[in-house]
Amino acid sequence: MKKIAVLLLVLIALPLVIPSPGQAIPAFARKYGFNCMMCHTAYPKLNDWGQRYRDNGYQLPGQEGKEKNVFDSPTPLALRTGTGYNGYSAKPKDADSYMTTGGFGLMGLDLLAAGVLHKNISVLVIYTPRIDEPFADYTGTSEAQPGALESASIIFSNIVPSMLNLRVGRFEPAYHQFSSKRSYYLLGGYEVYGYPTPNSGFLFDDNQVGIEATGHLNMGFKYGLGVVNGTGASPDNNKFKDMYLSLSQTIGAGDGQSAGQRIGAFAYYGKQPTTFPERHPFEPASPAPTGEGAGGSNKPYYRYGGSASLNWRTFNLEAMYVRGLDDKAFNMLDETKDYEYDGGFVELDYAGLWNNRLVASALYNWVTPPDYDEQTGSINSYSALVRYYFGDWTAVNVALHGEYTYRTWEAGETEVAENIYSLLVDFAF
Repeated sequence: MKKIAVLLLVLIALPLVIPSPGQAIPAFARKYGFNCMMCHTAYPKLNDWGQRYRDNGYQLPGQEGKEKNVFDSPTPLALRTGTGYNGYSAKPKDADSYMTTGGFGLMGLDLLAAGVLHKNISVLVIYTPRIDEPFADYTGTSEAQPGALESASIIFSNIVPSMLNLRVGRFEPAYHQFSSKRSYYLLGGYEVYGYPTPNSGFLFDDNQVGIEATGHLNMGFKYGLGVVNGTGASPDNNKFKDMYLSLSQTIGAGDGQSAGQRIGAFAYYGKQPTTFPERHPFEPASPAPTGEGAGGSNKPYYRYGGSASLNWRTFNLEAMYVRGLDDKAFNMLDETKDYEYDGGFVELDYAGLWNNRLVASALYNWVTPPDYDEQTGSINSYSALVRYYFGDWTAVNVALHGEYTYRTWEAGETEVAENIYSLLVDFAF
């Protein structure tokens, strides 16, 4: 029985061994003749300039209307992938030894396009094509990376100069006060972002479909306000739309990415249906042209928390806390109680050598579910990585990446210790 349990845990954990590429747009470096480090501390993590460039609709601040648009410049297309060795081992508390697996594999592929259509009108599209074989999970010809339109948004910038920008479509929402899409980590990541709760369709890490307003106000104050479906790319099945607010304050020069000290807070309020009406056998399951179904008895869920980003020389310390609550109607484990949990992470990054060619990082994650949840389990993980970048001055876009995570998972009487490690070449062009 223990061997079966261990085997199941290995199979469940294999997706964790598959790196998930983040976002980096070398097309921008080609457009301007810049070094990639103009916008990135080291790709894919944005520095202060890169964050302002993104917030300004992929336009250089002060150069709106003077830039070449996508029709006048080289095709704004970039790709990111990688290859290397991945390893994994797991050991339940009472087992005598670890069960291990590992091998060489290919990362998934990101296709990215972004640029200016017109003064203060820009676009971002990220497509991850379906990949079957070969891939890092060794499943042969089965689907390994599903095809997905991860992002597809149009940005209207400077409706009120610097103070009001609108992003419409599918995008990474502002309550992601640290981007999991632009993290150095390819294996560990932010556990609380991907934490699923019983019977709820909301996942904190998902890019959302809707509309978002953002802006920079005086004295380092920044806001994000959005209305979204709240179900990622899946149908929402009700007319109620979720809402969120993100606020941050930067003290000192910078945007809190690589300079200045930033604190932030966010709150998310959403509803999802808990019942669906009976239908005639010949009635379509999704009556709306957009694929939505009719749901009822909407119940609420909440996410809120805070963050801090502190900088000293080339060190950046990031911390985030997330508190979650789902209405008891979603709680299959105990229908008399709301499902409440919390979690967060602390990450310390260092960038050194000429052109930030060497990056080192340490990351601690935790997630704590309610005491009665003996299925999802509590998580504690410790990760570390080193990246060394190759390339000439104009394109430091190849990284040798080494990463290790020690992760413990406890659910009821079950305790499992995991080791996840990888040595990869990560590249974008």
